[in-house]
Amino acid sequence: MNDTILLEGLRLECILGDLPHERTFPQELFLDLELTCDELPATRTDALADTVDYVAVAERVRTTLVAARCRMIERAAQLAAEAAFACDSRIHTVRVTLRKPHALPGVVAGIRLSRTRS
Repeated sequence: MNDTILLEGLRLECILGDLPHERTFPQELFLDLELTCDELPATRTDALADTVDYVAVAERVRTTLVAARCRMIERAAQLAAEAAFACDSRIHTVRVTLRKPHALPGVVAGIRLSRTRS
């Protein structure tokens, strides 16, 4: 059995893009994460120690992306997945959806990727 923890609509501002203005000014991004684990004991124990600390995951992903200053959204999504894995060994699959809502007038650009711990 699998349990999936959802973090949806995580808002952050960071440098992301290859165009000159994207390298100068942080832009707003939205990130969704799905963290799939084997059945988590917290479903029975109701104890924080028995689940993935999603606050720690969100903060680590945010810190990683702000520091990375990626040019490509694909790289940023990969780094988000790696940051999530680094937080807790119980996470075996991470699905990342990363959106740049102001990439083009009237268009939200984004990427969705799924990574499994090797």
